[in-house]
Order: sequence, then C-alpha cells, then structure tokens
Amino acid sequence: MTNTTLPAITKSVIYDAPIEKVWVAVSTSEGIASWFMPNDFQPIEGHNFYIQSPFGPSPCKVLGVDPPNKLTFSWDEDGWVVSFELKDVSGKTEFTLTHDGWKGADDIVPKANQKQSVIHKTMSEGWEALVESNLRKVVEE
Repeated sequence: MTNTTLPAITKSVIYDAPIEKVWVAVSTSEGIASWFMPNDFQPIEGHNFYIQSPFGPSPCKVLGVDPPNKLTFSWDEDGWVVSFELKDVSGKTEFTLTHDGWKGADDIVPKANQKQSVIHKTMSEGWEALVESNLRKVVEE
C-alpha cells in the first residue's frame, strides 16, 4: 500500500455580495473571527499570527496579499497552505478556498494525533460548513 499524498481541499461558491465586502470578511482579523476562528491576523505579507483552533493556538504566516483578489497563509506547523481567491462576477463574488500542503493519508498530524486522512475529511466537512453557511451569512446579510 502506498501512502499517497492527499489532494488539496477546494471549496468554490458564489456569494450575492460585492467583492469588497467579501474581501473585508476574509482579510481582516474581525472579519475572519466572524465566520472562522479568533485570530490576530493582519493583511501584511510576512506577518506572523495565530488562529485559536480547538487544538490550541495555531501559528500562521501571511504568504501573500493581493487585494481584493487573493490572500494566502501558512497554517500551523505541518505544511498547510490556505488561500482565499475572490473574483467579481457581475456584482456578485466567486469565492474559492484552497487548503493544500497535505501529506500522506497515513501520516500523523502531530497536534491532533490523528492520521492526515481523518483530519482531511474533518477539515473538508468543516470548510464546507464555513464557506457555505458561516461566511455566506456574514457577507450576504
């Protein structure tokens, strides 16, 4: 049995909201806290910040900021990279989340002490709820 690398998690949705409103929700500390988790994020490339996850504070680093189109950051210490991409579609916003940097299915995620495959499934379901429900509520209200 080979321990194949897990694919990136990708979630794409269209929000009935202008790109500027969605950008604020995904690129400010208050915005991110309103739909995801408490944090001390700043939209500055190279900025180190923490997301307060259920497993404790996760160290993160802003890797790229291209307002209002793309934000990329590393998440925790296991090689994960998360990006938010926004595209204006006739006054609405196409939002794509990508969570990449997964290792092999049987590799252990140290903080959670679970296999990557288990965390990947949990995260995929979690991102689905966050993007489809939580973030949608914040930007479409």
